[in-house]
Amino acid sequence: MKIQRIEPGARMSQCVVAGGLAFLAGQVASDTSADVKGQTAQVLAQIDALLAKAGSSRSKLLSANIYLKDMAHFEAMNQVWDAWVAADGQPARATVQAALATPAGLVEIQVVAAL
Repeated sequence: MKIQRIEPGARMSQCVVAGGLAFLAGQVASDTSADVKGQTAQVLAQIDALLAKAGSSRSKLLSANIYLKDMAHFEAMNQVWDAWVAADGQPARATVQAALATPAGLVEIQVVAAL
């Protein structure tokens, strides 16, 4: 099986493509001074860019794991998510509250998509 690593780093690759699937690492906002809506928009833009590099798109999402620093941000995050994901392309999804590695980060999203 061929494995392609996109934007590899010392600890992880931002995306790994194998077996007709694109596995993205958890994406976080680069500007953590933004509120949860702003951070979510940044993360989703990064996901779009990585999926494009892998030869996929948000219309091919299979699953998403969303990590929120505080579940009080659930509705605000969903407003941005709902505007981004296609009405007929919703992936299987889980959302949990978690302590994120970046203290000022409010949201992290990890997805798997078909190619």
